[in-house]
Amino acid sequence: MASALNALQSGAVIACPTEAVWGLSADPGSEPAVQQILDLKQRPVEKGLILVAAAEAQLEFLLSDLAPEQRALLHASWPGPNTWLVPHGGRVPSWVCGSHATVAVRVSDHPGVAQLCDAFSGPLVSTSANPAGADPAMNAGQVRAYFGDSAVHIVPGELGGSGRPSQIRDLAGNIIRA
Repeated sequence: MASALNALQSGAVIACPTEAVWGLSADPGSEPAVQQILDLKQRPVEKGLILVAAAEAQLEFLLSDLAPEQRALLHASWPGPNTWLVPHGGRVPSWVCGSHATVAVRVSDHPGVAQLCDAFSGPLVSTSANPAGADPAMNAGQVRAYFGDSAVHIVPGELGGSGRPSQIRDLAGNIIRA
């Protein structure tokens, strides 16, 4: 865990197992690190990325403005593979939210992801470890095959029990990604 935390704090990109697939993560406040993820994935910045946290408290800066019924909806679905689009009100950098007035957020139930976020003391950028159009990596070997040995810091671990990437919903309950 210490080497992963050092990598994050030094602006590196890490690859780690999540609930369903291997993901790429970085400090959301580091534009160069997030840009490296976007470059690796060949993903335009306008699409935005997910912020993953260990607990709702790590996302409080985004959730505090939500109506009580909206907070209850999120609370009932977390921790787990449920990602929600919430208004960011300019509180996240454009390299994280892209061209959107919302940002995708999730409280993970994967122990490794939660430990990383706790060690980092906040949410991390999270996105599947694959170039655009390719299948998400299901193990560290696939991450290396996609990105080489030097592009990302590999965090050892096992995938969680979810069979598919997190569902993404908006606060009206519309499913954006099943």
